[in-house]
Amino acid sequence: MNSKAIREIKRRFGDEMDNFSTIYGCYVNAAKEIVTKIELPVLDMTKEEKEMYAKLLKKTLSGALGRNLVDIEFSLDQVGNSDEHKLLMALKESNLRNENMRNILYSRIIESINMPETSFVILLIADSYDVPHKGSDGEYFNEESFDMFDYFLCCVCPVKDSKAALKYLSAAEGFRGTGTGSILGAPQVGFMFPSFDDRASNIYSVLYYSRSSAENHEELIETLFNAPVKPMSAEKQMYAFSGALEEALEEECSIDVVKQLQSLIRTNLEEHKESKDPEAPQMFIEDVQTVLRENGVSEQRVDDFKDTCIRYFDNQTILNPRNLMNSKTFEIKTQEVTVKVDPDHAYQVTTRTIDGRNYILVPIGEGVTVNGVEITVTEE
Repeated sequence: MNSKAIREIKRRFGDEMDNFSTIYGCYVNAAKEIVTKIELPVLDMTKEEKEMYAKLLKKTLSGALGRNLVDIEFSLDQVGNSDEHKLLMALKESNLRNENMRNILYSRIIESINMPETSFVILLIADSYDVPHKGSDGEYFNEESFDMFDYFLCCVCPVKDSKAALKYLSAAEGFRGTGTGSILGAPQVGFMFPSFDDRASNIYSVLYYSRSSAENHEELIETLFNAPVKPMSAEKQMYAFSGALEEALEEECSIDVVKQLQSLIRTNLEEHKESKDPEAPQMFIEDVQTVLRENGVSEQRVDDFKDTCIRYFDNQTILNPRNLMNSKTFEIKTQEVTVKVDPDHAYQVTTRTIDGRNYILVPIGEGVTVNGVEITVTEE
């Protein structure tokens, strides 16, 4: 799915929740035992509850595409033949009304998700979207709609203990202590099936959500989807990219190489933003190789990098620049010190060997502070 399609589905989750009939789910304790099952008609909810559920559920459709939100593709053989795809189709076709299928999904999520010592709630909601026709001028016409998009959303939310607080009570005419309770936290993981591609249903794909860039719950992905190509978390992609550079380039991995690679990534992301492309940004391994050559890396090392990078990224040759390197800061770290520089001024930072010792050189101007105290730098 691209960002336009995601925004279109997110608009279904209005504050009144009038596109939905029932919220299903179950409350699971830290021992992975189901405490209670949920079947909550939307009509029975208060206005405030509808608003809170809408805000909570559509967070499963939030975040950066290719980072928090990724497409997981099924193989041709899986569709129609595999147990995991049959379950998803049964849930979709019943609009989640099939209790037996819901229980199977609950069981698979509970047995595979890693949320240690934390209670959590699984939430399910289904929708039938009468997709409006989109004219050549970009206008939508509901009266010309011929397609119905049936889908469901699933998310897993941790249950947190609220803190005691002082609350104003009018009867007591003052602030009094309130007791603790349990609060439903933001979704940690979730998915939408099927995907909404080219404004139509795509049963070959799932839109998968992970709140954390470090943990995308690979065990859950394996159990629910058994996908041929499994997505790497954003943090793992960053480690894979840096690992491929270090392994392939060895002593040729210089500060100038890293500066130019960060510049390439920043330029790629800026151009992608300006283009308003709804797809996730992309960068080819060959683009990285070009930068390596331009910065004096030997051809053998450049070739080694390509092979190593493909191995680290499970045979993928197209990378997401958002996940390769921090583009918002230029950080130099040693065992003794950490220096952070605005990327726009990273070109000024150099390394140099003086009297046999290695140094990081950062030019400074006026307005230097140390621990908040402005100092004067004198010339020796």
